[in-house]
Amino acid sequence: MASSILVFLLVSALCLLSSPAPAVAQNLPPIVNGLSFTFYKSSCPKLESIVRDFLNKQFEKDIGLAAGLLRIHFHDCFVQGCDGSVLLDGSASGPSEQDAPPNLTLRPAAFQAINDLRALIDGQCGRVVSCADVVALAARDSVVLSGGPSYKVPLGRRDGVTFATRNATLASLPAPTFNVTQILPVLSLINLDADDLVALSGGHTIGRGHCSSFSNRIFPSRDPTMDQTFFNNLRDTCPASDTNATTSLDIRSPNVFDNKYYVDLMNRQGLFTSDENLYFDSRTKSLVLDFALNQTLFFEKFAFSMVKMGQLGVLTGGNGEIRANCSARNGGKISMWPVIDQHGEQTAAF
Repeated sequence: MASSILVFLLVSALCLLSSPAPAVAQNLPPIVNGLSFTFYKSSCPKLESIVRDFLNKQFEKDIGLAAGLLRIHFHDCFVQGCDGSVLLDGSASGPSEQDAPPNLTLRPAAFQAINDLRALIDGQCGRVVSCADVVALAARDSVVLSGGPSYKVPLGRRDGVTFATRNATLASLPAPTFNVTQILPVLSLINLDADDLVALSGGHTIGRGHCSSFSNRIFPSRDPTMDQTFFNNLRDTCPASDTNATTSLDIRSPNVFDNKYYVDLMNRQGLFTSDENLYFDSRTKSLVLDFALNQTLFFEKFAFSMVKMGQLGVLTGGNGEIRANCSARNGGKISMWPVIDQHGEQTAAF
């Protein structure tokens, strides 16, 4: 017990020395052909400020929306690529991705925020920005406005015209009950590795988890890898296995994007199996320790993996469309609005 307390105090002290930086050194993965950092320089020059200003006002009212928007980006990209397909409503061809179990706990307010941003952007620029790009920018600004790193987002995605089936969605989103051995093969199919897993899991430094997502760790008895006091608190929140309640993913700073999530793991206070097992698996433990001790390093690696993930399976050029309504396909051939003058639960591990 004494050694555990000592580790916590040491890590906490070191974390205090790390001050959040507004931007991180950009060590970027290769940028996909068709995407660029200046894609809307002429057609929508104020795009990023439109998104940032809108979200800043929304987070003043509901900081929990930041985690909701970040999660939409994950769930979009992991399933058939970053094409905005998770935004689509169901149709006669079948239920949407939103209707699949891993997506049932995505926040309706986050989907509404994307649609509200779509309207704001269209009002200033015409329909030139894809919903998929709006999702990517909203995820980045959710990180930044919660205290995390700022990073450049390559833009130019087009919106997909199909959504994934229920089975494809289930297969593409690792469950929170999965361990590292189960998750890595899923990630390898989309060119993500163990380092990406540890870095992207850091998104759990903000947000909340439903009892159903971690009931396997507290019923019928305590997962032996879980801290006893943490277990007691979770059983108070979730007194029965079917309790419909939520708790913070990061108990130390639940609304701040920082590296305390990794400190939680070191203290055996990770919420999901997919979280805590990162500390106990030899393939991921060393990076957990590195991130717990060095917030700047975490921010750099998180930004790298987010840019990498944000380019999975993107549609560019003449592929896909630019939706008028993020929740529905255009239905006919793509028509571009003219540019106007600027002044005129079962959940998932991610």
